[in-house]
Amino acid sequence: MDLANDIISLIPQRPPFVMIDRLSWYDKKISRTVFLVKKDNIFVENGRFREPGLLENIAQTAAAHAGYEAGFENIPVQVGYIGAVKNFEVHSLPLVGDELVTEITILHQIFDVSIIKGAITCGGLAVANCEMKIFISQLK
Repeated sequence: MDLANDIISLIPQRPPFVMIDRLSWYDKKISRTVFLVKKDNIFVENGRFREPGLLENIAQTAAAHAGYEAGFENIPVQVGYIGAVKNFEVHSLPLVGDELVTEITILHQIFDVSIIKGAITCGGLAVANCEMKIFISQLK
């Protein structure tokens, strides 16, 4: 099930800095995205999707979650900033052509700050995981 094929409508990032392809699951606490690693991706080095891309993939999955919710509230997609990363673990670096499935879980939401847990898998195997603190910039 794909909830949003037009991922650009859900996130503030624009190419070439888009690290998710589609939102495949959403509920109030959990969202899941899918991403195909392409050889021209800015975070691909020697045929592998590097650590900064993995972090950005998790952050953009959180952004897609917030963007999908913004649609319910009929407000514009807001910009978020990674405030902190905790317990970042990389189990493997995906190859060009790998399809990543990323799931975020909202652990806490306090005003404009979200604390999320993110996990990336590929073919059912763990790729990376972490916790992130994300600050949302309120439009004035």
